[in-house]
Amino acid sequence: MAVPYRADHVGSFLRPKQLLEARRADAPNTERLHEIEDQSILCALAKQKELGFQIFTDGEFRRSNFMGDFTEAVEGFNFGEGIARTWSGQQPGQRMQGPVRGIITEKLRVVRRLTGHELPFMKQHSPGDVKMTLPSATQFPSIAFKFGVTDKVYKDHSALLWDIVEIIKGEMVRLASEGVNYIQIDAPRYSYYMDPKWRDWIRENMRTDPEGALSEAVKADNACLKAARKPGVTLAIHLCRGNARSHWYAEGGYDAVAEKLFSTLEVDRFLLEYDDARSGTFEPLRFIPRDKVVVLGLISSKVAQLEKQDDVIRRIDEAAKFFPLENLALSPQCGFASVLDGNALSEDEQWAKMQLVADTARRVWG
Repeated sequence: MAVPYRADHVGSFLRPKQLLEARRADAPNTERLHEIEDQSILCALAKQKELGFQIFTDGEFRRSNFMGDFTEAVEGFNFGEGIARTWSGQQPGQRMQGPVRGIITEKLRVVRRLTGHELPFMKQHSPGDVKMTLPSATQFPSIAFKFGVTDKVYKDHSALLWDIVEIIKGEMVRLASEGVNYIQIDAPRYSYYMDPKWRDWIRENMRTDPEGALSEAVKADNACLKAARKPGVTLAIHLCRGNARSHWYAEGGYDAVAEKLFSTLEVDRFLLEYDDARSGTFEPLRFIPRDKVVVLGLISSKVAQLEKQDDVIRRIDEAAKFFPLENLALSPQCGFASVLDGNALSEDEQWAKMQLVADTARRVWG
């Protein structure tokens, strides 16, 4: 099986200091901000090329967070309130209030193209194949639906989900038709179905059965993926357990969702988080069809300490006991900056980890 992109990455990179300052300014100069975004993206593209990657992103530098392409292009959100969640940090007992994503209070209206401000620059300047990322449609019903508010415009989570599916489908069709080589759906909310405490949360707060909600989520993502299916386009999904300022909200292996999720999602590549004990074992990989690629997220984007290459290769060998080595690839477990502030490491430490990904991929697969 010919596998492209043995060295992969989830998409977001730490925003340079100059870009953060320009975006946080009390009265941002739009023209100057755009210039800094352009400069920062060119530097990130050059670095990816220098390290030997064959797939390129703009680091999500034009977004406020990983799903900003959606929330900044679609009206209907009230960002003055949100559903509070507690996130865990790297140290025992470390906690933080998770990012507030906003509540949907009106019928959603697309006011501009989701990635229309990103793609032209990438097509012009990328030194190789372009990856574009989009949030899964399943992301929003779990974080932006509030009973007593959202149900005044969408009767339930399902009605909201399928309205969002149409928006994501439209963007994916356009990306595929415009020559984008790699389209990745980011779907961290599948972790709700892995973690017992979040399955309880679904029953209580979404007022639905987790197994039924999981089945509908798979159907929703498949509808988007089918719309973009085209020869020469790689379709992928990234599954994680939360990533914001080196914190996370869910834990547990893929076991609870593996058979249903891995055997029915119509993707070419699964990007899976496997950077620490929270991620469980490699055994669930046995449910993935052998015509798929598994991208092992073995390099942590959350911590500064650089992994040892021999340890990474040992873990690749462990995964190969459950899924063929020739169908595996390597990446960080998540993006380095799913939110504006990014994770707790420096740009130099980030690129050292990217170098480790590229070097290890070459050592293992040639």
